[in-house]
Amino acid sequence: MSEGHDLALEGRVVAVAADRGHHFSKPTQERIILVQGHGVEGDAHAGPFVRHRYLARRRPRLPNLRQVHLIPSELFPSLLEAGFDVGAGDLGENVTTAGLDLERMPLGTLIELGPSAVVELTGLRTPCVLIDRFRAGLKRQVLSSAETGPAFKSGVLGVVRAGGPVVAGDSARVRLPSSSFRPLPAL
Repeated sequence: MSEGHDLALEGRVVAVAADRGHHFSKPTQERIILVQGHGVEGDAHAGPFVRHRYLARRRPRLPNLRQVHLIPSELFPSLLEAGFDVGAGDLGENVTTAGLDLERMPLGTLIELGPSAVVELTGLRTPCVLIDRFRAGLKRQVLSSAETGPAFKSGVLGVVRAGGPVVAGDSARVRLPSSSFRPLPAL
């Protein structure tokens, strides 16, 4: 992508979710609190160092680029068409959005959530084998078959640059990077 002029820059939060345990799905919550440099308060993936179980076993001091997982709600109807009834929190996301092409955003995009929280996008969420344990065959549905665009359709990951509460109905505003439009890497 050479420029971001065709990207929607205004959306909204549809749902928020968190879980203290390392479970595939996260229960939806009334609200979550984002903590700068840490992630979602009380969530298993929060912390300054990687909390992804596979990565944490191998490189525990790796910076946590996966503090927050965001997913577009627009994915759910296409999954339903393919026979997979998936809703907010089911794929392990913390924030479900509407109106934003999250996977097409460039690296370093800032997403302002609610009155004060800001998440900087660090990469595409790569679907692992656990997605097929959740629903057999689902991984194939979130792998992109398109020649252009993101390789995966299972949301994006980011780090918290400014903290604050986030609730369903909050605005989700995009601030694109001013210089380069590098695609999000797979994380």
